[in-house]
Amino acid sequence: MAYRAAITGWGAYVPAQVLTNADLERMVATSDEWIVTRTGIRERRLAGPDETTVQMATAAAQRALETAQLDPQRLDLVIVATTTPDYLMPATGSLVQAALGATRAGAFDLVAACSGFVYALGVGAQFIMAGTARAVLVVGVDALTRWLDFTDRTTCVLFGDGAGAVVLEASEADEGVLSTVLGSDGTGALHLYLEGFPELLRANGSVAPKRPVIRMAGREVFRFSVRIIGEAALEAVARADLSLDDVDLLIPHQANRRIIEAAVERLGLPWEKVWVNLDRYGNTSAASVPIGLAEAADQGVLHPGMNVVLVAFGAGLAWAASVVRWGARGVRRGG
Repeated sequence: MAYRAAITGWGAYVPAQVLTNADLERMVATSDEWIVTRTGIRERRLAGPDETTVQMATAAAQRALETAQLDPQRLDLVIVATTTPDYLMPATGSLVQAALGATRAGAFDLVAACSGFVYALGVGAQFIMAGTARAVLVVGVDALTRWLDFTDRTTCVLFGDGAGAVVLEASEADEGVLSTVLGSDGTGALHLYLEGFPELLRANGSVAPKRPVIRMAGREVFRFSVRIIGEAALEAVARADLSLDDVDLLIPHQANRRIIEAAVERLGLPWEKVWVNLDRYGNTSAASVPIGLAEAADQGVLHPGMNVVLVAFGAGLAWAASVVRWGARGVRRGG
């Protein structure tokens, strides 16, 4: 029996603390007009001092399980996509698995930066399609604000924290993940990276290295992103034996509104088919796409039979795209 991986549950979590552009004006040489014009971002969420990656991931995962009406003990696998784990070991996935009480599930982390969730979605779908799992939890979570240099206006205005999750279940219906495209160009790795982390690992307790911070070559990342959104989306649509006319909604990684606008123009998609929420959350890295997906589902935008394209890009330089056909079980239960 051939199965597809259907999304039956979804959930998102963002911290309560809001950092507005007006707040940033008091911290760094920038302005609300400059930020909005160049990025489209108006505010973002910051994890509190005691708010961990595991806590955010668990909150989003619990909401996804509730939406799916799935007992966590029925999960076969937990995959957490993150670049900001609370520990290098144990895996964030293991800690989320324990917090949920998913006693039967295997668990691991996947590191692909902003592309991580779509990567993990493809991995989870493969387990179901191969018949080795029937229920998989996929989480995207990051707290990149902890790695920001708040004197660097090119990066500190961009990022926010949050988590998003979906439940994948085996289905015999015409629904679920139809295609997945994964890619990477490591020759551009240093266009977006965590400066100081190798030195931190090598310090061996003998010195007190500086706190690692995110560094980005903005122009290079912009050019790469505009090109790769279109290319990856088109390839995923073609692999699903569809055309752009069959696409009902595009949920892109929320990095920069100008990037999204340029890519959408290249694709020729009408703006009403594009989900954008970065004005409220900024770039939440691996959480970006699943937060958008959860919002679209919660707001009743997604209906059975709709073809949804998920596409992400970021450090690596890596990219990923997937086409998902929304199913009948992807309808919010209980109001």
